[in-house]
Amino acid sequence: MTEPMLEERMDALVGRVFLIEDITRGDMKQGFIARYRGRLRGEDSAAAYDELAGNLKSLNLTPLFRKDEQRHAILLIPGLPKPRPSNPLINLGLFILTILSVLLTGALYGIDTSFPRDPLQAVEAFFSKGWPFAVSMLAILAAHEFGHYLAGRYHGVHVTLPYFIPFPFSPFGTLGAFINMKEPPRNRRILLDIGIAGPLAGLVLAVPILWLGLHLSSLDKLPLATIPGQSLQMEGNSILYLLMKFIVFGKLLPAPGSLGVTPPMLYWFKYLITGQPFPFGGTDVMLHPVAWAGWAGLLVTAMNLIPAGQLDGGHMIYVLFGKTGARKLLPFILAFVVLLGFVWSGWWLWAALIFFLGRAYAEPLDQITPLDGKRKALALLALLIFVLVFTPVPLSLI
Repeated sequence: MTEPMLEERMDALVGRVFLIEDITRGDMKQGFIARYRGRLRGEDSAAAYDELAGNLKSLNLTPLFRKDEQRHAILLIPGLPKPRPSNPLINLGLFILTILSVLLTGALYGIDTSFPRDPLQAVEAFFSKGWPFAVSMLAILAAHEFGHYLAGRYHGVHVTLPYFIPFPFSPFGTLGAFINMKEPPRNRRILLDIGIAGPLAGLVLAVPILWLGLHLSSLDKLPLATIPGQSLQMEGNSILYLLMKFIVFGKLLPAPGSLGVTPPMLYWFKYLITGQPFPFGGTDVMLHPVAWAGWAGLLVTAMNLIPAGQLDGGHMIYVLFGKTGARKLLPFILAFVVLLGFVWSGWWLWAALIFFLGRAYAEPLDQITPLDGKRKALALLALLIFVLVFTPVPLSLI
């Protein structure tokens, strides 16, 4: 097909869904071969995109829907999305290693003293003591990642299987898991569905697992002071975690030995934000390994919902406020994380990651199609969940 014939064909196909006001011919340096400005003919921009994308496949072209001030713009770029093949053996290998890693962590939590020296007894303890935590932890992570995966497949977006990350001799035995989108989502609605499906699916399992684990746990007294040569690890509190402990045990935990002259509301607000003062001589729950996995599930949900970059929370901010709005919010989010670093130093690492990686967003091919009412409500629900599960001081070591 000669160039004039190709241009005529492109113009005709675009004209079916678009009232063309002006056309700019481009080249590879400009990143497009044609740009059309005007208005879409109908109100259903998502259907218009699907129709045009389907018609342009025979010409090996991909349309991009963009907003151009008060008008709409359609850019045609050469080529079609070609997802790279992935090797599922890598996913399987990492998953097996992660199983072993979380089994080890669970066994270390489940064994009261030390691993038996006899090899057969050690192997037996490895599985018998490790499986409650391992099954709980992996179930939450798998639910989260397969929530993303299944939502992507439902919308026809090519995504990888989950990559689990083993991290033996760590608090959770894993650094979590992730999937990759092999191609951009078509519009904001699809990006939101894929982004929110993970946290919702993971939370649906994390809450009952934590509930079960708390019922398997017991209350005990905290020491009156630190013991030389020993350390005490305390898990942090989110609003949801505090409420669940209150429902199960009938009191806010860890209950301090004495509030002194501090009003209760002020004490708990300060403790929730800073983890201080440490409640020496008070009462706290001694977490069963299943409860530890459930608490970790809340933490994973919170970390993924941080509203920046390629994190699930970053997708929520992008679909709600657009790229410009998300970038305007980024300095405030970064400043908030830096301030949190003064109560838990690990946030400074997160601040660095957000500073260097938080500006990149998963941009849909169609940026004209808005969110519908139900999806706006879902995005706001995700932000509410973030507030409920966010843990300002994840871990304290005394």
